[in-house]
Amino acid sequence: MKSPERYVCVHGHFYQPPRENPWLEAIEQQDSAAPWHDWNARITAECYAPNAAARVLDGEDRITRIVNNYSRISFNFGPTLLGWMEHHAKETYRAILAADEASARRFGGHGSAMAQAYNHLIMPLANLRDKVTQVRWGIADFVARFRRKPEGMWLPETAVDTETLEVLAAEGITFTLLAPRQAARVRRIGGKEWIDVRGSRIDPSMAYRVELPSGRSIAVFFYDGPVSQAVAFERLLANGEHFAGRLASAFDSKRTFPQMVHIATDGETYGHHHRYGEMALAWALGHIEAHGLAKLTNYGEFLERHPPTHEAEILERTSWSCAHGVERWRADCGCRSGSPHGWNQSWRKPLRHALDALRDEVAGPFERAAERLFHDPWAARDAYIEVVLDRTPSTLARFFAAHATRALSAEEQSEALSLLELQRNAMLMYTSCGWFFDDLSGIETVQCLQYAGRVVELGEALFGRSLEGPFLEHLEKARSNLPEMGDGRRVWDRFVTRARVDLPAVTAHFATSLVQDGPPSTYCYDVHVEGLETHERNGAKLLLGRTRVTSRLTLASESHDFSVLHLGDHRVAGGVLRDPEGDDLIERRAELVRTFESGDMEGTMRLFYRRCDRTIDSLDAVFRDDQRRIVERLLAPTLAEVEAAQRTLFERYAPLLRRLAPLRSPTPRSLLVAGELVLGADLLRAAERVPPDVLSMRRLLAQAKEQDLHVDRAAVTFTLGQSLSALAERLRERPTDPLLLADLDMAVEFAHRAGFPVDLWKTQNVFYRLAHTIYPEMRTRADEGDAAAHSMCLAFQSLAERLRVRLPDGAALPRLRSLRGEEIEEIP
Repeated sequence: MKSPERYVCVHGHFYQPPRENPWLEAIEQQDSAAPWHDWNARITAECYAPNAAARVLDGEDRITRIVNNYSRISFNFGPTLLGWMEHHAKETYRAILAADEASARRFGGHGSAMAQAYNHLIMPLANLRDKVTQVRWGIADFVARFRRKPEGMWLPETAVDTETLEVLAAEGITFTLLAPRQAARVRRIGGKEWIDVRGSRIDPSMAYRVELPSGRSIAVFFYDGPVSQAVAFERLLANGEHFAGRLASAFDSKRTFPQMVHIATDGETYGHHHRYGEMALAWALGHIEAHGLAKLTNYGEFLERHPPTHEAEILERTSWSCAHGVERWRADCGCRSGSPHGWNQSWRKPLRHALDALRDEVAGPFERAAERLFHDPWAARDAYIEVVLDRTPSTLARFFAAHATRALSAEEQSEALSLLELQRNAMLMYTSCGWFFDDLSGIETVQCLQYAGRVVELGEALFGRSLEGPFLEHLEKARSNLPEMGDGRRVWDRFVTRARVDLPAVTAHFATSLVQDGPPSTYCYDVHVEGLETHERNGAKLLLGRTRVTSRLTLASESHDFSVLHLGDHRVAGGVLRDPEGDDLIERRAELVRTFESGDMEGTMRLFYRRCDRTIDSLDAVFRDDQRRIVERLLAPTLAEVEAAQRTLFERYAPLLRRLAPLRSPTPRSLLVAGELVLGADLLRAAERVPPDVLSMRRLLAQAKEQDLHVDRAAVTFTLGQSLSALAERLRERPTDPLLLADLDMAVEFAHRAGFPVDLWKTQNVFYRLAHTIYPEMRTRADEGDAAAHSMCLAFQSLAERLRVRLPDGAALPRLRSLRGEEIEEIP
C-alpha cells in the first residue's frame, strides 16, 4: 500500500519596524548598528541578502551551489521594510521578487510570498476601520510589488480575533497562519462532535477551515510548535543535517492522510539571530529533496491539493509571542525581552490609552474636514496607499480624480494630503514593536511616539485645537524604568519635541549645510534656491538667499529668506525669515552685508536675532546625517594635524621601540598611542584602496607585531571587505582581465593569512556566477590548446581555492602542449 504523501514547508516572517523619522521620511544614522548606517542595513547584510544567495557546501567546505532560499520556502516581508529595500538594497529586493516568480513555477502556480497587514499593528487591539485599512494597504502594497494578488496574509505576531479573520476573508484572503496554542477546538467538516485542542494539542499537519459569522470562511494553518521553537531557540540551525532530520521526524506514520510538517519563525532567525542559519536552511531543504524525505511545498499549493477536511475555532485575542493573549501590547503581563531584574512594563497600559485617545480625538475632525474634499473620507484613506507607493504627480492626479468631490485648488490638495498623512501616522504609531520591548524610552517605543508627534502636529494645524496637552496627560502616567528618563512627558520632550521639523527648519538645515562640499540632502522636501549671494572676509563667509520649500508628502509650501554666517570650523550663526517682503528684504540684506564687510561679526549676529523668525545658533540646525558629514569634514584638518604630530613623534622614536621590543621592557603609553594611531591610519588607507595595497599592509602588520602595537582590526576587516566587494564588481564587468583576477586572488589570500575574517559574501557571489558562465567556455578553449585560455583557467582555479568555491568541473587542467608536442610548465 502506498504511504500518504509527505510535505515540508518552512515559513519565514521577515520584518523590521518602520524606522524613518516621520518629518524626514528617512532613517537617520543609528550608532548601535555600526559599522552599518542603521539596523535595516545591518540586518539586510546579515540575513536578507544571505538568504537570497545561500551557500551549499560539500564535505570539504567548498561552495557547490548558491541558492535563493526564498524560492523554496514560504515567506512574508513587512511592506514598510520592502519599501526601504526597494531604494537601499535593490539587488536583494529584486531577488525576493524573482524568488516569488520562481516559487510559482515550482509549486504549481502558487507563489510563496504572503502579504502582511501593513505596518504590523496588533490587529485584535485595533478598531474595525484600522483593521480594514491595514489589510487593504497590505494587499495593495503586495500587488504593486509582486504583480499578483496574495493568497495568504501574515497577521502581525499572529495576533487574531474573529473580526480580523472576517476582514481577511472579505478582502479575498484565502488563508493565514497561526500558532498551535491559538486553536480552541476542531471537528471533521460535517461532524457534530467538537474536540478540545487547547494547550497546543491540535494536529498541525493539515489545513483547517474556520467558519465565520458572516457566512464566509477562511483556511488556517497551525504551525508545528516544538520544531519551530527548536529552530528559534535550541540551536537547531547549527547543523543542516540535524535540521533536516528534525523536520522529517515530525511526520507521524500513524496518519493515513497527506501530511505537512510546517514551521514558522522570524525570518531573521536565518542569519541574524543565528549566524549561517541561511546555510543550514539551504542544506536542509536540499537534503530533504535529494533523499526523498518529503516534497517541499508552500501553503497555497498544499491547500489546492488537500483542502480542509476539518474545521477549527480559534482562541480569541491570542498571539504567538505572548502567553497571555495580546496583553504584551497593553499591560504588564510579564512577557519581556530580557530586561534587568526589577524592571516592569507597567508603562504599556498608559501608552496604549494615550494613543487610543489621540486616535479617537482626531477621527471626528478628520471625517468632517475630509467630507468637504472627498466623496468618502475613509474610502479615500484606504486608497491613499496608491499615493504612498508612488508620490508622482500623475498618481496624485488619478487619486484626486477618483476620490475628490471636485477639482481641488492647490491649498485644498495640500489640506487633503495633510489629512491623509495624519491618518497614516495614526496607524504607524501602533506598530507592535513599541510595546514588545522593555522600556518606554527604547528606540522602538520612541519611534511610535514620534509618529504620534506627527499626528499631534498635523491635527493641531488642521483642526485649530490643542491635542498635545490632553495626550501628555495620559502619557505622563507611563514611567520609564530608567530614572533619568522619568515619565512619558519627559521622554516626549527629549525625543519627540526635539525631533520635529517644520518648513523653516528645512531652510535652516539647507542653508547651514552649504558649508559642506556637495548639495545638502533635502529628504522629503523640494528646496528651490534663488538669489544666492556669497560674501567673504578674513576667512568668514556670509551666505544670503531665498528658498521655496515644498513638502513632497503634503505639498505644503513656504518662501523663506535665509542668512548664514560661517566663522570657520563648527561656528555658524544665522536666521530664517518667513515670506519676506521685497523692499524690506533688499534693505535687510544690504544692512547685513554692510555690517559683515565692516568686520563686525557680533553686530551681524545681532541682526539675525533681531530680524529673523528662526535663528541658527550652531550646527544643530542641520539634520543628523548631514551634520555627521559636516563634522567629519570640519574635523579632517584637525585630525590630519594630530596624525602628523603623532607621526613625527612615532618616526623619531621608532628605532627606540625596536630596541626595546626584544628586551620586553614596557613601552611608554604615549609612544604606544602614537604608533597605534599612525599604523592604524596607514592600514585603513591601504585597505580602502581598490585593489587593496597588500604589500603595504603586510609591511605595516609586520611593524606592528615587531613593536607590539595593537591596531583596530575590526575596522580594517570591515574596510578590506568593502574593497574586495568593489574589486569583485570590477571583475564582474571585466571577467577575463588577468590583472583583476590576480589582484583579487592576492587580496583574498592576504586577508586569510593575516587573520582578517573579511566578509567574502559578495565576492563569492560574483565569482560563483562567473565560474558557471565564463569559466566553462574558457575551459573548453584551454582543452583545445588555447594558451591564453589555459592561463585564465589557472587563475580561476587559484581564486576558486581562495574563495572555497567548487568549480563546475573539479579536474585539474592538463599540461598544455606546444604545436611541437612539448609540455609547457604551469606557473604555480
